[in-house]
Amino acid sequence: MIQVRGCGGGTTLTGTIYERGERAPSFKGAPDEDAAYVWVCDEFYQVESGGSELTVDGEEIRVAFETPLPRGFDTRDQAVAAAKEHVRTQFARVGVNEADVDVEVRKERHV
Repeated sequence: MIQVRGCGGGTTLTGTIYERGERAPSFKGAPDEDAAYVWVCDEFYQVESGGSELTVDGEEIRVAFETPLPRGFDTRDQAVAAAKEHVRTQFARVGVNEADVDVEVRKERHV
């Protein structure tokens, strides 16, 4: 399992890349089981009312979450590149400049 975490605007977003042999979540729209790497992460966007409260750059905003859209990839490099882009895109959707988002990729060990 590979964790991809973005930090920006005083908040964090973390998604997971499941590797071959690991059980990725299965639900409608999940990629084919033959995918070597499966990326899963929340998607959200700013709303005027409803949703959940989130503090970004010291300002309280409201966000709504979309159903995670898992994506399958053949290589680790493809999955990591797409994960980084996804995280930066989510921050941009709530007004955080892409250059202000720090992205960390970390391999998680199973115990």
